[in-house]
Amino acid sequence: MSLIENMLGRTLILPDDTWGLLGVMCASVALSIYLEQKYKWAARVSGSIIALILAMVMANIGIIPISSVLYDDIVWGVIVPMGIPLLLLQCNLKKIWREAGKMLGIFLIGAVGTVVGALLAYFALSGPYTATGGQAEDLAAVASMMTGSYIGGSVNFSAMAMQHGLKGTPIAAAATVADNLLMALYFFVLIAFAGMRFFRSRFTHPHINEVESGAAGQKNAETQAAAFWSRKDISLKDVAMNVAFAVAVVWAANLIAGIFSPFAAEGVVSSFQEGLLDFVGKFLGSQYVWITTISVIVATCFSGTVEKMHGSQEIGTYLIYLFLFVIGVPANIYTVLTEAPLFLVLTFLMVVVNMLFCFIGARVLKFDLEDAIIASNANIGGPTTAAGMAVSQGWSRLVGPAMLVGVLGYVIGNYAGTVVGIILGA
Repeated sequence: MSLIENMLGRTLILPDDTWGLLGVMCASVALSIYLEQKYKWAARVSGSIIALILAMVMANIGIIPISSVLYDDIVWGVIVPMGIPLLLLQCNLKKIWREAGKMLGIFLIGAVGTVVGALLAYFALSGPYTATGGQAEDLAAVASMMTGSYIGGSVNFSAMAMQHGLKGTPIAAAATVADNLLMALYFFVLIAFAGMRFFRSRFTHPHINEVESGAAGQKNAETQAAAFWSRKDISLKDVAMNVAFAVAVVWAANLIAGIFSPFAAEGVVSSFQEGLLDFVGKFLGSQYVWITTISVIVATCFSGTVEKMHGSQEIGTYLIYLFLFVIGVPANIYTVLTEAPLFLVLTFLMVVVNMLFCFIGARVLKFDLEDAIIASNANIGGPTTAAGMAVSQGWSRLVGPAMLVGVLGYVIGNYAGTVVGIILGA
């Protein structure tokens, strides 16, 4: 039991106190966003990690409960599915191809590295994991979740967790801690790479040179986070259109997924035909595959209309921040270290393989060091952390490409995570 539970016999805020929990969650997210935009250290850590850490601390000392209807039914069931299509409205594939340039190539190489890392980690750890009493399909599901997360972001983690029926479970909580612990540590490693002579001597680094020569200006670098999320023109109509779009996409995705889901096999697959139908049922029967597909089609084919829908990125990002707070609630580092230490090993292997693919690929293709750093960050952490790192380092011209390739990861992550899960039998 936590400290406050030992004193009071319950958590400070009860599980059925929805308004109290909602107040704490919204206040924590607001504080995280404020810190990220106000202080350079917070921008480097990222507001998303700060929100998750706040939730972990409050849950582990007993201020808030580790389970609630608010978490399961509202955040997981409504907020996450609505947030995905709003973020994907930024994913105009033609624009990404045209503007992201070299970073896109490294990002895609890194995505392949994430998949390879997931497969290698699973086969290396499945024996030890089952020997300790774990189920192979659970490890496969975690590999699928990590694939989604380490190509796209936490939004893909949540999609894969729900797809494998692990939302709110100890496995998902342990995987969450392992995911975010390795992600946070890796961000500091990437920042360190930017200053190491080993990397500077092997890559061109024009953005680093520009900052160090004073062209970018230190003061400017400290205020770019706030500038990126500065006040924008938004009307009541924009809010209405964004919410209506998100709800319509989720509704349509569920209807289409329901057509294909019956094809998934209920038992052991014994023939190629059954295996093919099982793949169709699991892949095309996923609501997140269709949420992704529909949103990207709209963003690419109706870009003129989408550009008039102001506020989608801000609303979608805020909804995902609420989700990040919730996934930090059941997370307990002690639990990971004692009950699921192999999850840390799995995420470590995946991060290392992704890093090798990104930096070796950038070296072979003679791309800049900054492109490799931001692309790998976009893989492991998603668009907001990648843009945040670019902002914190003063690489202002890389903020846009970081967001673009990171949002593309939202698309690829759901597909890749689903495929890895199917291959490994999750």
